[in-house]
Amino acid sequence: MRDVTLDVPVPDRRAFLKYSGALGAAAALSSSLAACSSGPESTNDTGSGGGRNRTLTAVIGYGNDGSWDPTQTASAFCMAANNHIYEGLLDTDPISREPYAALATEVPKDPGPTSWRFTLRAGAKFHDGHPVTADDVVFVFDRILDPGTQTLGKGFFASWLSEVRKVDARTVELVLKFPFPDGLSRLTLAKIMPKHVFSRPGAWDDAIKGLAVGSGPYRQTAHHPKSNTTFEAFADYNGPRKPAFKKMNWLTIVDAAPRVARISGADAGAQIADNIPYANIRQLAASGLTVRGGSGMNNLFLMFNTRHKPFDDVRVRQALHYAIDTGKMVEVALKGHGKPSTSFLNEANPAYRRAKTVYDHDPERAKALLKEAGVSGLSIDLLAVNVSWIVDCLPTIKSSWDAIGVRTTLSPQETTAVFTKMDQKQDYQVVAAASNPNQFGLDADLIMHYNYGPQNLWMQYARWADDPVAEKLFADMDRATRESDPERKKAMIQDYIDVVAEQAVLYPVVHNELMTAWNPRELTGIRAQPYPGINLLQAKWV
Repeated sequence: MRDVTLDVPVPDRRAFLKYSGALGAAAALSSSLAACSSGPESTNDTGSGGGRNRTLTAVIGYGNDGSWDPTQTASAFCMAANNHIYEGLLDTDPISREPYAALATEVPKDPGPTSWRFTLRAGAKFHDGHPVTADDVVFVFDRILDPGTQTLGKGFFASWLSEVRKVDARTVELVLKFPFPDGLSRLTLAKIMPKHVFSRPGAWDDAIKGLAVGSGPYRQTAHHPKSNTTFEAFADYNGPRKPAFKKMNWLTIVDAAPRVARISGADAGAQIADNIPYANIRQLAASGLTVRGGSGMNNLFLMFNTRHKPFDDVRVRQALHYAIDTGKMVEVALKGHGKPSTSFLNEANPAYRRAKTVYDHDPERAKALLKEAGVSGLSIDLLAVNVSWIVDCLPTIKSSWDAIGVRTTLSPQETTAVFTKMDQKQDYQVVAAASNPNQFGLDADLIMHYNYGPQNLWMQYARWADDPVAEKLFADMDRATRESDPERKKAMIQDYIDVVAEQAVLYPVVHNELMTAWNPRELTGIRAQPYPGINLLQAKWV
């Protein structure tokens, strides 16, 4: 999924599944994790005592058994938890994504130069009591930038960051390849980890399984894959966003019905839950809960295997997009909480421009494109992840394709099974899945390189990276990254997104809202995110 110039070499299957959150953690945690973990075994434990000392219980609609390594993970649960456990030099507001000083003492006033110097916060400590030093910062960036180490983080930094140097015990210098002001907000993606912990043999595997030692406001106290993860306030935290909850218990409940049940009714066992199904919004609001949505890059996308005929023909890919009744999908499956895609980017993105090719529902045009491509009697086995809202959308795709004479079979499967099939280079036709690059940030350069690039995993799955159109696209993306003028850069990105839209190799069908519900009688300071997970760094008890 990432670049060396702008992509990194393709990681092996195990590494990708780890950082994508698609692979479950090992059944038993390492001895080092077990040694650092203590706390409630039961997901029903809400702590002793009342008032402000009680435990905040959250329900997360995603698995906690993906990778916890901050340099690798794209797991919704793990990324959200890591934002409470770790700090970057700078972190970003969860909604505006504006950077603020976290481990560093200040945000550079001028992001234009090719050298940024940061002083670490005096007295900053890791959860095991060791001080945070410049060596820890260099250690993390060396791992991210190491050409021999394949990390998700490399794709966010390697194109523009040359090296990170230690100046003294509390000062580091970042050396850029060219001016890149957008890099300031990306520093939140480089969580600073203790060198003395993670340089030990096997420690990175421990991080994947759940070992988490940071300098943030909450320390991890227990981790039970497929069940729950617990936290407590870090007494020695001296940073900008103080912990408001003495303890937290985050439950992982992927199935919608038990997730909704846990936050609703007289016996509600949680104060906040994300990934609320649209069908339950009125019910939860009527019971006194606040339910809010966040609109962003969350999307259902189609990805075509361009080595499987006839999907090598752009006209066929376009026809299948034109055929989909996206208005019906938004109305029926999303209950109005979404919009048909009019660009790869969602409409609220600062770099958004309506694409030159927009796939409005046009079945006659779809039929004409198939006829022009010489395709008739097409049958498709649509491989899909079994995320609940994606499954709700699949019948609309089937009925739309059936209506233009494309016989369609729906094959929703566990996410792990879908990605394993693609990673093993098994044959497939079309994949429907969910994506949300907003969990990494808002800048369009990052979002597009998350999905497109010469050694990007998604492009390897689509088997399109060596196409001449793709090669020119990737070169145009490189040039846009290096463009120093913000308006010119935005225009260059918008222009190459037009190519992405026209080619429709991996492209959104709809962008939708993500819903969060919480009890306003108990919590304040909550803001619904437009990407999976929750952020409680500015929340507190009422």
